[in-house]
Amino acid sequence: MALLIRRSNRKPKGEDRGELPSFFPRPSSRFPFPSLKRSAIARSVLPVWMIPLAYVAATIALAFTLPPLEYRFLPGLTHAMTISSAVAIFSSIASGMIALTGIVFSISFVMVQFSSSAYSPRLVSWFSESPIVFHSLGLFSATFIYALVVIGWVDRNGSGKVPFISTWVVVFLLITSVFALVLLIRGVSELQVSRVLRLIGHRGREAIREVYLENEAAVLDKEVDLFVLAENMPPSQTLGFSGRPLVIESIDTRSLVRMAKEAEGVIVLRYAVGDAVMEGSPLLQLFGGKKRLAESHLAGAIKLGEERTFEQDPRYPIRLLVDIAIKALSPSINDPTTAVQAIDQIEDLLRRLATCNLEVGSVRDEHGTLRLVFPTPDWRDYVSLAFDEISFYGASSLQVVRKLRSALDDLLEIGPPPKKEALLSCLEHLDHIVNRYFTGEHDRNRAKQTDRQGLGLTMRRRSGPF
Repeated sequence: MALLIRRSNRKPKGEDRGELPSFFPRPSSRFPFPSLKRSAIARSVLPVWMIPLAYVAATIALAFTLPPLEYRFLPGLTHAMTISSAVAIFSSIASGMIALTGIVFSISFVMVQFSSSAYSPRLVSWFSESPIVFHSLGLFSATFIYALVVIGWVDRNGSGKVPFISTWVVVFLLITSVFALVLLIRGVSELQVSRVLRLIGHRGREAIREVYLENEAAVLDKEVDLFVLAENMPPSQTLGFSGRPLVIESIDTRSLVRMAKEAEGVIVLRYAVGDAVMEGSPLLQLFGGKKRLAESHLAGAIKLGEERTFEQDPRYPIRLLVDIAIKALSPSINDPTTAVQAIDQIEDLLRRLATCNLEVGSVRDEHGTLRLVFPTPDWRDYVSLAFDEISFYGASSLQVVRKLRSALDDLLEIGPPPKKEALLSCLEHLDHIVNRYFTGEHDRNRAKQTDRQGLGLTMRRRSGPF
């Protein structure tokens, strides 16, 4: 029976920033992915576009509360400024906030345009929806509104008084707005390519640590091939998808294992994290189940969204780094140095993956009984994702092919023997590309040299320990 799985109305942006707060439950070593109870917590947080509205609402409440109270209960507490000076200052502050608000929008548009054209459209939300942008917009709006309201209380009813506390509230908001503007301008420096690449690499390392390093995967017995068994055994229950195409952002393995144990069967997911699901797609199937499971509970264990996230998806940061590299290698940009910097981050992620047990796609319960199976990338998938496209688009770049050879040689030195076959195949493919695009013997020999900078220091192979 098919079930329409509805996605959350909130776009999950907060989960893409930094490490999880300490109040989120850490995963057990038996489960390769953390519980998605974090999603319920995340839904209680205001989306970023509501931040300015919160500032405006709070300012309106304060503006219609503090000046009247000050005028009524503290009539003797006034500022020493003259009436004309106070009106001129508050008017200047209010009009200046309009200009600063325009700067906020200008910086936002620059971030969107630059990050989309120079890096990847998938990075636009990192910059354009940064909380500092919306906090700045809220502060500028709050200062503008409060300054206008205070003007109305200057010389109220011909009293000849300037409200003391409200004047300093305007000054405080002005100073805070200046600091927000400084932070906003400083945020433009985050658009530097080295910072963007380091940020993606950092998120990739977090994803690898969360999925692989902090957990022990339950590996299937070699004599049992569950997928062959699934093909020869009809499922007792199927959960289908209906609606517009969405992406699997994460799965709640704990809930699925608990439900499979309750049904005394095995749940098999047909799509991996990061895959797009279409109309009529069978998301998961229950094999050997002795009872039907609530489809709403099964659907709740699969989190869908508009686009991929870093959560439970170590392939996504590599995908972004590859996108940046091949865009830098396009004829319109022609920046092989950026591609080399992206390969540095890719190599670091592959170094960490080379020492991980990537077989996390089978999960057992506390009694050791297999309960959940889902597709996961193997080592060859990661190597192909990391190098194939860069090799193709950077085939004519001497700097890129030398850097690729260096990365592959270094990975061959640290990688375990079972994972070296994919690296040797990739290195053989790189030799084929070099022989095809560098026709001269001299150029071909130079392109086959190992160089960590691409065109920097050639790493010549030496005999002996030094």
